[in-house]
Amino acid sequence: MPQSAVRPQRTVWAWACAGLAGSILLTLAGPPLAGGAVSWWFTGGGGVAVFYAGIVVLSLAWLALGRLALTRRQVWTIGAMWCLPLFLGAPLFSQDVYSYLAQGTLVHLGLDPYAHSPAVLAQHGQAHVLSAVSPFWRHTTAPYGPLFLWIVSWFTGTSLVAGVLLIRTVELGGYVLLAAFVPRLARNLGADPSRAAWLVLLSPLLLLQLVAAAHNDLLMIGLVVAGVSLAIERRVLLGIALCAVAATIKLPAAAAIPFILVAEGDRRTAVRGVLMAVAVVVAVSLVSDLGLGWVSTSIFSTPGKARLAITPATALGWTVAQVVPVGARGLESALGVVAFAAALLFGFVLLWRTRPGNMVRYLGYALIAVAVCGPAAWPWYLTWGLVLLAACPGIQSSRALVATTLLGALAVKADGVLAFPLHTAPAFVALYVAVAAVASRRRPSVTAPPLRPIAES
Repeated sequence: MPQSAVRPQRTVWAWACAGLAGSILLTLAGPPLAGGAVSWWFTGGGGVAVFYAGIVVLSLAWLALGRLALTRRQVWTIGAMWCLPLFLGAPLFSQDVYSYLAQGTLVHLGLDPYAHSPAVLAQHGQAHVLSAVSPFWRHTTAPYGPLFLWIVSWFTGTSLVAGVLLIRTVELGGYVLLAAFVPRLARNLGADPSRAAWLVLLSPLLLLQLVAAAHNDLLMIGLVVAGVSLAIERRVLLGIALCAVAATIKLPAAAAIPFILVAEGDRRTAVRGVLMAVAVVVAVSLVSDLGLGWVSTSIFSTPGKARLAITPATALGWTVAQVVPVGARGLESALGVVAFAAALLFGFVLLWRTRPGNMVRYLGYALIAVAVCGPAAWPWYLTWGLVLLAACPGIQSSRALVATTLLGALAVKADGVLAFPLHTAPAFVALYVAVAAVASRRRPSVTAPPLRPIAES
């Protein structure tokens, strides 16, 4: 190997090791969640400074690697290195994984998690499971799909630590799907597969808010990207089936189905695709023995209980309530309905304009709009659309994509509380107005590069 080629390779692995050090540091220094109800195999809490130093090192390593010529094999290897400490460590940034276990326990006990909250576990000898759930969510029903809760129900009866690791194992299946299909999707769209892999697999937002936090969004988006990629490769029904399975993890994945069918543009395929999606959802609902009751208002009302300054409806409602004598919560609820309706209208406009060459891009925009304008705009919801935009030519080179990833990764503190309290809402109102003004001045492109031939697996 020429000496000129050895030096860049050494630089790659030097930054890879730096990122690994950051991953280990934040895992060991992260504060223990669940109020001491769960004893991990090491005691976390090395101090705020040490914890954020780990995040900074990991983020700098990610940025540095983005300036180097990485192969997909290198990205996969580095991703595995950085994921390992986060996989083995206690959950950070969220206690949601303990809510998953509590809701899975309800299923295991034969109770309906869409009608009963985790609070009833205290009456069934499962107080230790309930104690790990955030008090904020103990009296709310499940907002997740039946397939996910059915799978989690298999892990009940184990220790909470083992339960978390088993859930993470299932969810890392989504990471594997992203590793396999994000570069493949980028290649088919005419984008850089290696950059797409770097943007997604090594992303601080994905690693911290999905892997470390053990959020089930990771499994959902892995299935969606796989389904969209297969649909582009003319295996439409298989792609629809995977997206329907993803919807039984979390409902937003269902948005991919109409975009795929409209891009296909064939009525016969559309009918078969709809029947395939319905068959998958009904089959999962029946096999899980949870029925179709999961498609209810709780899917939307449960997330809405969190008041986040970064949610547009909450930000505007809280800000207006400071100067106008109206009830903040009532105004926020009303604005939330308007915002979600606007997101749906935006999605329908994109759907109307969808063609094979722009389908992935428009679906990414639609998912981000739903994430931002939904009941609660948690930062990791942005990954729904970002993983698709990372595979799109032009967009994957955008600095805004990198900046959004970094800011999203830092928006939630280690204890799961948003870093921006409600009194910062006016700043986000100003930010959203500025973004809307800039977006309105830009003329959207109606053309898209032609799709490349079907990529090899």
